[in-house]
Amino acid sequence: MNIGTTLPLGTNGGYRHDFPGVLDWHYLDTAATAQKPQAVIDAIARAYGEDYATVHRGVYARSANMTLAYEAARRKVAAFLGAASDSEIVFVRGATEGINLVAQSWGGASLQSGDRILLSMLEHHSNIVPWQLIAEKVGAHIDVVPLTADGQIDLDAMAAMITPAHKMVALAHVSNVLGSVLDARRAAGIAHSVGAKILLDGCQAVPRLAVDVQALDCDFYVMSAHKLYGPTGIGALWARQDILDAMPPWQGGGSMIDKVTFEKTTYAPAPTRFEAGTPHIVGVVGLAAAIDYVQGIGLDVIHAHECGLVAQAREALQGLNSVRVFGPDNSAGILSFEVEGVHPHDVGTILDEEGVAIRAGHHCAQPLMRHLGVEATARASFGIYNDESDVAALVRGIERVRKIFG
Repeated sequence: MNIGTTLPLGTNGGYRHDFPGVLDWHYLDTAATAQKPQAVIDAIARAYGEDYATVHRGVYARSANMTLAYEAARRKVAAFLGAASDSEIVFVRGATEGINLVAQSWGGASLQSGDRILLSMLEHHSNIVPWQLIAEKVGAHIDVVPLTADGQIDLDAMAAMITPAHKMVALAHVSNVLGSVLDARRAAGIAHSVGAKILLDGCQAVPRLAVDVQALDCDFYVMSAHKLYGPTGIGALWARQDILDAMPPWQGGGSMIDKVTFEKTTYAPAPTRFEAGTPHIVGVVGLAAAIDYVQGIGLDVIHAHECGLVAQAREALQGLNSVRVFGPDNSAGILSFEVEGVHPHDVGTILDEEGVAIRAGHHCAQPLMRHLGVEATARASFGIYNDESDVAALVRGIERVRKIFG
């Protein structure tokens, strides 16, 4: 597969030319959503065009071929995450739906009044609100692991505070605000030491880190395609087979059934019973193409490239008076900051005038913002298409912000 120019990463060009959306744009909002390479765009266009048909129930050839492609994508996701079997992969609309599925299905069947759920201070709202909903429903309680001084989930504190009453631990593998990387294997060991299950939010991890769910020893893992250079509206939930087999359906409809009568319905085995209705067929094809793309480059290469750019940006911003940088020095692909006396929205607006796109706001992490003592931050996040010119443009833009508000 052609994955673009052979120029070394970090030089003028890199993989930028694979991405028609960023050729003349300093796009630094990859943590919100990644731009799409032409290979993914072409795969989606073919799937909506000459290859399009429904899956699973058609007896004609094109439907059978699309079904083969759809299930081949499931196997590809399983291999990408290190699953033991493709039957451990549930296609969902995204990580948010995956977490809600676990909270309502597993949580609804397993959590009882007085049980406890353990989250961390840096979680995205999608890994907070679903747990609040099920906790309120069953009478469970939520505890919050604090952070270290540099913005890591404090696993020493977690080990000290976890109890047998904790039945679920849900943590971000990589923070969407601070870029801090969780020692997921240690976190899993702490959770399992009291018999708790652990769910990892892998949205920011899978675009830049090789993930092996068996090596991590987690119980649930969620991801979204659109942060992995794939389409929106599709993602995956991985769960251990025995856990998935024991979970009841969450949504009802076509496809997820075995036999329906007005008296009683029986359900298909996992993962099918969690995929009610016509699936996002083309999204699944696009996700498979995105996995092919990043594996063609190498996640180790992507991670090293992004870490190099973040290190350059962090060093440059730390050298500017009135700029405060958040998170650990080894943050993965993400850099949050504030300019003293300037609202992040104003920073983002001025940078936009310079052709630089960043994120400004609470990043769906309001508890973390309060912990940091700010209402919002500016956030620059990097992808495989970025290079040193993007860092230079970011720094120039912030220098202009300081002159305007200085």
